[in-house]
Amino acid sequence: MSRSLPISAYYHQRTKYDPETIAQRGKTLNWSAQPSPFKGYKIGTSYDLKPYLELDKNEPEWESLSYLLLLSYGLTAKLATGGGNFIYLRSAPSAGGLYPAEVYLISRGTDLLPAGLYHYQPQTHNLLRFWDDHCWAELRGACFLHPALEKTQLALVTTAIFYRSAWRYEDRAYRRVFLDTGHLLGNINLAASMQGFRSHLIGGFSDRLMNDLLYLDGEAESVTSVLALNGNPQTSSLGRTTLPSPAMMDYPELDDGELLPALHQASKIVTKASVPPRQPDILEDKYNFPFGLKFSLASTSDETRYNTRVDWGEDLEDLEEAILKRRSTRGYTGEDLTLEELQQLLNFTYHPEDYGEQGLTTDPDYFDLSLIETFVAVSGVEGLDAGCYYYAPKAQELRQIRFKNFREELHYLCLGQNLGRDAGALIFHTADLAQAVARYGDRTYRYLHLDAGQLGQRLNLAAIQLGLGVSGIAGFFDDQVNEVLGIPDDEAVLYITTLGVPNEQ
Repeated sequence: MSRSLPISAYYHQRTKYDPETIAQRGKTLNWSAQPSPFKGYKIGTSYDLKPYLELDKNEPEWESLSYLLLLSYGLTAKLATGGGNFIYLRSAPSAGGLYPAEVYLISRGTDLLPAGLYHYQPQTHNLLRFWDDHCWAELRGACFLHPALEKTQLALVTTAIFYRSAWRYEDRAYRRVFLDTGHLLGNINLAASMQGFRSHLIGGFSDRLMNDLLYLDGEAESVTSVLALNGNPQTSSLGRTTLPSPAMMDYPELDDGELLPALHQASKIVTKASVPPRQPDILEDKYNFPFGLKFSLASTSDETRYNTRVDWGEDLEDLEEAILKRRSTRGYTGEDLTLEELQQLLNFTYHPEDYGEQGLTTDPDYFDLSLIETFVAVSGVEGLDAGCYYYAPKAQELRQIRFKNFREELHYLCLGQNLGRDAGALIFHTADLAQAVARYGDRTYRYLHLDAGQLGQRLNLAAIQLGLGVSGIAGFFDDQVNEVLGIPDDEAVLYITTLGVPNEQ
């Protein structure tokens, strides 16, 4: 049946939270059916990575690989919940602590790892070689001979086990799965740079061939991204990260519970297609509201340049510590942030080119950041009027949309979560969904949320380094956010990151 909206836009409309209907969405969780956050294999050859965390084995290649995986998705805490049960926390955050992502490694065949397929098992910090074969030709074929795989020897693959999130979040889980994976990709990007690799992100691949390569059914578990690991950390990005899928307009009426699998199926790539020509790089930021105040965050001298950047310490030790000690904040005091803190947070997130001298990749791979816009709701930032602002990254400028303290409204918009009310600032990532679909088809829905998650992870880590609290929110009243804050109606809200002074209790 032909529809007026592509299925990705239809999915987005159907999974919005609305004040009048959200009570109908509530359900009692079946705790006996709660999925395990770990995947196991019954057979395989195990490579224990724990000894190489001691840094005294004089085996730098093993140490680099061990730390790369630990900092990407390793366990960072084990908390007892009573009755012999535990919650396991990882270096990347996950909505509800459900961790739908899995990480695999494919080796072309090196002195370190024989050719084959490996699964990273965070519960034991092991690599399990579950298939012994020369799989690199199949990997290159599934990625349409992507140039980043020509000379590299290792690749990471992320997948999603959808039920882990859908058990709690139902159809809206598709959003959370890709936001979670975006956080994971943000970690991989930074950890690779710290451990002497350059990760090249590949989102344009044949879903069927990649799933077949890893022996996945493509429905319960499916590949979400591929990352080639280049041994030269200074290598520039190689090849196109994205490819489009069709935009499906012919689909049946979908019941609740059918939206997530239908969108995932529609957003798969079967054959390589060309991407519409990109517009020339636009020098101006998208929005320039004529009547609002404009506040520059750009540094004007060497001294202010230093003060507006996050210092990650000698040999990036502070970044490693921030990744490993990161926790989602449970409460804020309501105290103000400083303007310098907000500058530093936005600088690290949107200006990676400023961190080459600290040893980080200056051009990390994203799918298409030109499709993502950023709005900032300021409730308490010293030296900055309360209100909603558009952040213009090219001009490094905050442009005011509405002048008001929105604390109580933000509490409501964030489904009554105190984090929304007590934060000093909330970062909203948005996208014009029609424009994005015109470029990448329904697959754009994956790309948008993966990119928003990556940006969220950079905000997370910068906040931890600055001693601030930070927590992401993927559940909110979608349309009401635009209406209350003055965000243009064409901008679909993807994600919210709350920032504030943490309540230590």
